[in-house]
Amino acid sequence: MTALAVDPDLARRIAHRERVQGWIRRAPLAPAFAFTVIVTQLPFVATIIISFRRWNTNHPDLYGWVLARNYALAFTDRTLWRDVLHSVELTVVVVLVSLIIGLGVALLLNRRFPGRGAVRTMMIAPFLVVPVAAALFWKFGMFDPNTGLLNGVATGIHRIFVPGAAPTAYDFIGQHPMLSVQIELIWQWTPFMTLILLAGLQSRPADILEAAAVDGASGWDTFRYLTLPHMRQYLELAGLLGAIYILQNFDSVYTITPQNVNTENLPVLIYQTINSANDYGLASAQGVIIVILTIIVATFALRRVSGLFRGETR
Repeated sequence: MTALAVDPDLARRIAHRERVQGWIRRAPLAPAFAFTVIVTQLPFVATIIISFRRWNTNHPDLYGWVLARNYALAFTDRTLWRDVLHSVELTVVVVLVSLIIGLGVALLLNRRFPGRGAVRTMMIAPFLVVPVAAALFWKFGMFDPNTGLLNGVATGIHRIFVPGAAPTAYDFIGQHPMLSVQIELIWQWTPFMTLILLAGLQSRPADILEAAAVDGASGWDTFRYLTLPHMRQYLELAGLLGAIYILQNFDSVYTITPQNVNTENLPVLIYQTINSANDYGLASAQGVIIVILTIIVATFALRRVSGLFRGETR
């Protein structure tokens, strides 16, 4: 058998045509790509450059390159490591509690009952509230020692059991600052976890659940041996996505507990570095560190998402 001869000019024309068609297909995406680069990547590059410079508006005459000095200051500052621990504590507690409550709510919403659609809509509502508005609602509407709902309920109970005695206002935020922030974030992020976990529950194979019911498996056995293994990837996905956002949370921490060293996390630390110390170089270095930490978490999240999609297509 003789091999067919291929015209080199024809091969070049075909390759050129394929390249042109490829660029034509990509052309509609060019404006969005350019916008993304301008809005996200250029400021980040500028932040990296500033992080290697001395830029403190209190000392404008000392402006210049300092290489890794800002990073050395950031890593040797005990405040940074304290705020890292606060960020980790806040993220772990909020994500775990939100996942547990979200899974329980998702199991309830997965059942059929009158008004299920309205209940689902109401469950989503906290996640749709603007973060600052949600933080202000909890700070003044729930935790305030004079007008908050918690103190109002406590005052009513106090008057019932101790009539005639004047109740004392309890400063919940002052006594439990970190817990106050955690409660507000759990309230706001539980609907997000519920939505993802509810989607996972609805993707369970119906035939396997029916076979388990026919074999006499109890509700707990079905949940333990069928539902929970199936929900593992959805639990991981919800937890990782929630961790990315909560790790960068600034609104709730600063609104509920402004300038409180017991709740200050990394985003608030950057704000304080700029607002109080006016040190843009050090703040940029701290920001780059946060981005690196977020990228590490996001890498696991993206791998989980891709693994989830591969599992669904099998």
